[in-house]
Amino acid sequence: MKKEQAVLQPYTMADLKLPNRVVMAPMTRSRADNPENAPFEGMHDVYYKQRASAGLIITEGSQVSERGVGYVHTPGIYSKEQIEGWKKVTRAVHEANGRIFIQLWHVGRVSHPDFHGGELPLGPSAINPHGKSYTYEGFKETETPKEMTLEDIERTKQEFVQAAINTKEAGFDGLEIHSSNGYLFHQFFSSSSNVRTDAYGGSIENRARFFFEVLDAMKAVFPENRIGVRFNPSLHGLWGIMVNEDTLPTFDYIIEKLDAEYNLAYVHLSEPFTDVSEVPHAETQIAKRYRPKYRGTLMINTNFDLEKANKVIEDGDADLVAFGKPYISNPDLVERFREGVELSEWDQKTFYTQGAEGYLDYERKT
Repeated sequence: MKKEQAVLQPYTMADLKLPNRVVMAPMTRSRADNPENAPFEGMHDVYYKQRASAGLIITEGSQVSERGVGYVHTPGIYSKEQIEGWKKVTRAVHEANGRIFIQLWHVGRVSHPDFHGGELPLGPSAINPHGKSYTYEGFKETETPKEMTLEDIERTKQEFVQAAINTKEAGFDGLEIHSSNGYLFHQFFSSSSNVRTDAYGGSIENRARFFFEVLDAMKAVFPENRIGVRFNPSLHGLWGIMVNEDTLPTFDYIIEKLDAEYNLAYVHLSEPFTDVSEVPHAETQIAKRYRPKYRGTLMINTNFDLEKANKVIEDGDADLVAFGKPYISNPDLVERFREGVELSEWDQKTFYTQGAEGYLDYERKT
């Protein structure tokens, strides 16, 4: 009997049994184009249900509060309307025997005053990321954020706690903290964006403090083994985050502390988004670096195809592989992998548009 491909073998993640190791990665799709920024019937629930054969689905980033918004038409998890919308999503996925986590999001300084009634977005320090924010009037230059006060930090912490409570009410199997890709927690981690001189800046322990305080507060209201976290240690040049001599020691500290002191669902890592082979202090092979440092479930992503996914699991460098763009155009990705069916190409022009085109019109071939 032919042995099943590595990525299609079942896996037990904490107390959750996954039928395969294929994860649908969190992807912003900008379809919550309603006044409540809520998932709505006929769109999100259908989209996610079509992909329920994944071992695990992680939703698009969903802001924990209005202050966390940074992109147009992205859903939240802080209002009654949003919770009710997500209930339809989780119900549909569960009816299809799927498993689904929500990604909790606060973009921090990469937002724009247009999203906040003219008020500046929040950040660890008053440093402009010098990027472009996609607002309702199109792309606009980011502005220098407001340095978060201790009261801002405490309020944001409570917003994540409430989001965890709302996640449970909405019926999700778990949640992922988006502590990656240049957003709020990553801004605290990086000495290029965090120059605070209080308990939340300076040393590695201080720059990681906000993240661990939020995690500790959340696990008091949500099962610790149903919480995942996401990191991008070699992110360089995006949203003003620069790799420097502090970068890898910071992520080493965070991931080793998670390994020693926590019982999470998983740690979700990204391989470099860009070529960092010539960048001093950057790591070019993230899974290989952090597999020895983390004994729990390790998920890896960024530009994996079936061959690379099987190899990273066979080599023991990861337990799960998250696929992004292939899942946009192949709702039956698991079945195509199993049956050797060619993958359909995605249309990048419809990644962030509204409506069904490029969202619900990709056909199953299995």
